[in-house]
Amino acid sequence: MSTPSPFDEPETIPNARSIAKREESALDALTLGHGLRLEDLVDREALSEVCKSFFMLFGIPVRIYAQDGQMLADAVQDQAICSYLQGLRDGRAACGATVAAVKGGDPGPTGDATHPCFTGAMYRIVGLDYDGRRLGRVILGPYLPLEVKEVPRSLLKIDSGVDPDKAKELLPKMPRARADTVTRIAKHLQAVLDLILFSGHRALLTSQMHLASVRESYRELQERNLKLTESYEKLKELDRLKSNFLATVSHELRTPLTSILGYSEMLSEGIAGSLNPEQLEFVGTIREKGEQLLALIKSLLDQSKLESGTLSLAMGDVALADVLRDVASTLLPAAKRKGVELSVKLPPYLPNIRGDAERLRQVFLNLAENALKFTETSGSVKLIATTETSTEPPEDDVGFVLFASRPTAILVRVEDTGIGIPPSERGKIFDAFYQVDGSSTREHGGTGLGLSIVKRIVEMHGGSVTVDANAAGRGTVFTVRFPLN
Repeated sequence: MSTPSPFDEPETIPNARSIAKREESALDALTLGHGLRLEDLVDREALSEVCKSFFMLFGIPVRIYAQDGQMLADAVQDQAICSYLQGLRDGRAACGATVAAVKGGDPGPTGDATHPCFTGAMYRIVGLDYDGRRLGRVILGPYLPLEVKEVPRSLLKIDSGVDPDKAKELLPKMPRARADTVTRIAKHLQAVLDLILFSGHRALLTSQMHLASVRESYRELQERNLKLTESYEKLKELDRLKSNFLATVSHELRTPLTSILGYSEMLSEGIAGSLNPEQLEFVGTIREKGEQLLALIKSLLDQSKLESGTLSLAMGDVALADVLRDVASTLLPAAKRKGVELSVKLPPYLPNIRGDAERLRQVFLNLAENALKFTETSGSVKLIATTETSTEPPEDDVGFVLFASRPTAILVRVEDTGIGIPPSERGKIFDAFYQVDGSSTREHGGTGLGLSIVKRIVEMHGGSVTVDANAAGRGTVFTVRFPLN
């Protein structure tokens, strides 16, 4: 078992603090070069390979230290004379003192110094300078100068237990070298390490510039996220205030409007006295516009309830066929006045679904009214109901060998031959208050609430609604799908 060298140091494992300190030092290097450290610029494995190659070529031990005294790499071989002396009490103390002096040795302004050993050997201390800064040092040795032929008296006197014959036998086994040869080795090693430092510094700058860029981008992203969060909270509060305002105003408008409609109806029926034809026409206009305004108020109230989650559904079995017929019957007079053909197409059997009949009627009445509003004279509006089927047996019907197709969903298509919706607008039409033609001179009226309410009510029933172009090349198709459980 070999005796441990006083040069050996335990390997330290970097912790989070040391890593953070290293990053900080590297960032300093990005500015004026302050804080550069040898261990930040070189790869220890590559440094160790360099040391090994020099040791194999010249046989002289090589050690590389950082400026703080931390050993980064070495290539050494235990010297027989050193191992022998470390086995003696005074010899071990003398060896330790010599090593401490060498490790703490300063190569001086010239970057080159020597330190003698009591064995007659020499150590060469070479500074590692980069960009005008001392980053570390290289220690070459111990090696025996050629002029040392005999065992020096300093070795024999170091310990009373030294055997002169043993010392004479072991000392010549130490590697010998001329002073000028060691100088050339040191300069060559400095040149190699200078190239490694330059390459490492360039890589460090590149990585730290990238890191600084990423950190700056992250900081900007955090600031933007903070601003977006603040804006989102403000918008949520504004949306809540808007919903409360709409609900309050709509409720307050509904009461007097109901009275206006009631009195206009009594006037038209002659309860307050007979009216001439012109007066009846005026009262009829008041009643018609009042009903339009009441429908608008109902839409605002529905939208407010949907946004606040307070809209409730009266669930039950609903026959969609009856709902579609009722919608067509309601709109048929308006369709005839406009010269638009309104039709309903139903399959022989249409299953019932679970839902709120009144809300489902509102859905299809809204879609059909929109289709009628945007369809010109001689056009057509169709309400078409179909079923989706599946040939897979239900999971609980074990033992089915032959089974018929069964409906899995109901599809209701509302087709028209109107002006259609541009593809770029189809993803926005279900947004509240959005209208394809938002100008003040638009031809068709409306608030932009109808389709938003339709979408939410359909989704509350577990269904979906989509919009597409009419296969006929003109108009629009809304498809409402209700899955059957």
